Amino acid sequence: MTPARPGLDPELRELLADMPLMSQLDQGMLAQLRRLPSTPVEPLLAHRQVDRREVTVPAVDGAPIPLSIFKPVGAVAAPCVYWMHGGGMVMGDRFSQIDIPLEWLDRFGAVVVSVEYRLAPEATGTALVDDCYQGLLWIAEHAAELGIDPARIVVAGASAGGGLAAGVTLLARDRGASRIDPPIAAQMLICPMLDHRNTSTSSRQFSGEPGVWTREMNEFGWRCVLGDLTGDEVSPYVSPALADDLSGLPATYIDTGSAEVFRDEDADYATRIWAAGGQAELHVWAGGFHGFDALYPQARISATARRTRTDWLARVLRADCPVEES
Repeated sequence: MTPARPGLDPELRELLADMPLMSQLDQGMLAQLRRLPSTPVEPLLAHRQVDRREVTVPAVDGAPIPLSIFKPVGAVAAPCVYWMHGGGMVMGDRFSQIDIPLEWLDRFGAVVVSVEYRLAPEATGTALVDDCYQGLLWIAEHAAELGIDPARIVVAGASAGGGLAAGVTLLARDRGASRIDPPIAAQMLICPMLDHRNTSTSSRQFSGEPGVWTREMNEFGWRCVLGDLTGDEVSPYVSPALADDLSGLPATYIDTGSAEVFRDEDADYATRIWAAGGQAELHVWAGGFHGFDALYPQARISATARRTRTDWLARVLRADCPVEES
């Protein structure tokens, strides 16, 4: 029996009524979803004064990792948002949810770099987070060339990308020994996928019925990444909730919905950062389902969530340009 669950925001519930939902995900369905067209980025760039550049950097094993770079014309010593897309670690590409960081390009003159990490089940274990870390190393090495202030690099991502952003930050902290290397000014974790164990109350609440991302779909995604790995074989860089030590992390923003699978693991991650003496800002949006603000940015709760993130970034980056009210 499915436990009682928090209700949806009324406006979101009405919008969601017209969306086809699933409760399960398998290899056949994944193949169909992957055939859907990619997010067209050109319309998003048409009204922006942006230099676009495509580069490829080598993965640890030499495989090519594409990066898309969107640089405001004339940017010098600008902040950088390094973006990791969502998709359960099994789908999506570097243009998925790209409208979110492009808002920060507009507001702060930030250079946006988005990474095409390899997907499971073709890539497994630490390959995905390693791909993202290699992209971060490249950004840091080419900061001057890209017009980036190396002291203001923010790692950010949504869903699976939020989990990868958390894993990349842990990697940078641990490989830098006494400092985060490359430096990361902040991590923005949007409804992040942090815990492969799938045992929380919120995970059990959103099971057995169609949804945007259910417990069963989550289990499928994690199986694709981890295969037969269990227990101590699972790296905390892949499943960041396993990390024993959350000290020494940069300023962290975490948000989630009250009506989604990841609610409890996300709140727990923020709590553990506080317990380790770190700074984290946590928002649990009442009635929000997984990815609500990306799917329906026009909803009132979505506009508030997106504006709140931008306000936080303005404080963290000490941006000179004021945050406009919308």
